[in-house]
Amino acid sequence: MSDLTAALTAIDTANAQDPDRTEGTPAAQLYGQRMSKELARLFPDASETLQIAARGQHIERWILKRTEYPQGREGYLIWRRDLARHHATRVGAIMRDAGYSQADADAAGKMIRKEGLKRDPQVQALEDVICFVFLKWYFAPFSSSQEPDKLRRIVQKTARKMSPDARARVLDEFDLPPDLAAAFATRDTSAP
Repeated sequence: MSDLTAALTAIDTANAQDPDRTEGTPAAQLYGQRMSKELARLFPDASETLQIAARGQHIERWILKRTEYPQGREGYLIWRRDLARHHATRVGAIMRDAGYSQADADAAGKMIRKEGLKRDPQVQALEDVICFVFLKWYFAPFSSSQEPDKLRRIVQKTARKMSPDARARVLDEFDLPPDLAAAFATRDTSAP
């Protein structure tokens, strides 16, 4: 029998080891809790598999250091791909230990690796939650370190990843400058 509480607790326990305590608590653990909170708000009927994928989306993010990969966009993309694989593998193992089937673990891995974005409703729901968490808790400090043109491109990429409903909610819930808000008003639903 599967145990949601055991799976979430195991993810939190793993993330409690994060050495980054910038906000006073392990960063990966805080991020996972924020993901769960935002998922519950945006998708109150989320499946257990989606709940676990959201909580574990950044499990042990500190394990693979960005500095160990080549500089530039290509190195960044390789690092992100390797992180997604690590997150999916760890979450899958935790799910199996908590009594979930291999099919459920595979489904969570697919969500975490973002396979099926714009095509799979659960993958899209996870991406929408990721984007809301970024905007709600991480955007302000991040934006202050970016040049305006680069920030606008990042916001446009974020908006393109989101579903039309999520983009509309962003406009309702966030007070963005007009040039950034315009990215969420677009009807472009193409994959990023």
